[in-house]
Amino acid sequence: MGKGQELYKKAKTMIPGGTMLLSKRPEQHLPEHWPAYFSKSKGCKVWDLDGREYIDCSMMGIGTNTLGYCNEAVDAAVMEVVKNGNMTTLNCPEEVELAERLIELNKPWAGGVRFSRAGGEANAISIRIARAFTGKDKVAVCGYHGWHDWYLSVNLGEDDALAGYLLTGLDPAGVPRGLHNSTLPFHYNKFEELLEIVNHNDLAAIKMEVSRNMEPNDDFLNKVRKLATERGIVLIFDECTSGFRETFGGLYRKYGVNPDMAVFSKTIGNGFAISAVVGTKEIMDAAQKTWISSTFWTERIGPTAACATLKEMERVKSWEIITEIGKSNKERWQALADKYGIKILHKGIPAIAFYFFDSPNHLAYKTYVIQEMLKKGFLANTCMYTCIAHTPEILDAYYEALDPIFARINDFENGGADVMKFLDGPICQTGFARLN
Repeated sequence: MGKGQELYKKAKTMIPGGTMLLSKRPEQHLPEHWPAYFSKSKGCKVWDLDGREYIDCSMMGIGTNTLGYCNEAVDAAVMEVVKNGNMTTLNCPEEVELAERLIELNKPWAGGVRFSRAGGEANAISIRIARAFTGKDKVAVCGYHGWHDWYLSVNLGEDDALAGYLLTGLDPAGVPRGLHNSTLPFHYNKFEELLEIVNHNDLAAIKMEVSRNMEPNDDFLNKVRKLATERGIVLIFDECTSGFRETFGGLYRKYGVNPDMAVFSKTIGNGFAISAVVGTKEIMDAAQKTWISSTFWTERIGPTAACATLKEMERVKSWEIITEIGKSNKERWQALADKYGIKILHKGIPAIAFYFFDSPNHLAYKTYVIQEMLKKGFLANTCMYTCIAHTPEILDAYYEALDPIFARINDFENGGADVMKFLDGPICQTGFARLN
């Protein structure tokens, strides 16, 4: 057993759940064998606590590092801040620079910005502002928007309401029951479902991801925009995951549908904690009507990292690079599947693409992929969050390593062998299914 697994066993005795993030739990990847902790990283390489080097062809910091780990331009800006001080009684000028940059990127509709340090809290801020602006309480949602009470309250009914919609089996323990029916879920591309909610509820906001696993059809986004405008509902696009992956800014730009507010996180700091709520000036000014304030939202590293990240993204046109890599990944995964007669399904925009084995044994096959790729020096899953450090040479090596694994899965599928006899530990746990 490696040092990472030993430390994780210790962590579970003190940290409920073992880690702060579900997606980083070793059980989500390779139970009993995942390295769990890192000692250093660079580009798309990660070293574990035993000094073993891996190429990260999985989730790249859970989607945060599109410029790769330890990007020199971003880190140089941050190190200068560290030397000169991160927190004082006065404010940092970088937050003004970042606000100006984000408003410029979201013209013509944007007029105000508020910052926080995590995607979930930025989503909660957007809901607070929308409620303050409209004087209404209820919210319709489509997508994943974090862990806060306003969102998890969807599960306060008699049934597991998010099961089949979004997050299966989440217990809303600790969420006040008075929030029941304050947040109402609808399915992506199901406009009539949203219309039914709007017709029977006085909504403050419609909050949704622009796109994740499927493209909008039947003019869906334009219909939502028109409905929100006609009914005086604030339209919020959650771009925490989708932002700066297909465009230099929000994914909404691809479809030409402007929101009233947009939430950005993950990519804009390239691994440093920063998130932003951008909105029209009229709506954002409603933040003054309520109480939204936190000491560490004023620290200097986050906005400094974001300013440097945006400059580097624009210089290299990172969104174009990672999208092209993602398109190629989908083609090469499918080519391997076709080569060995395996049925797979694809989901996600190219830069955060997933594939799924269309088989009752899909979780066992996923575990086998993770296990065997780890042995070959890859942090791999049935997905790849692309970054600019994923060079053609690295990707060629990744597919060369994946080829015989797909060949063996064909053998499993056709009864030539039992996959369970080839696993070194338990099957990985499922994450959660997303609404769209």
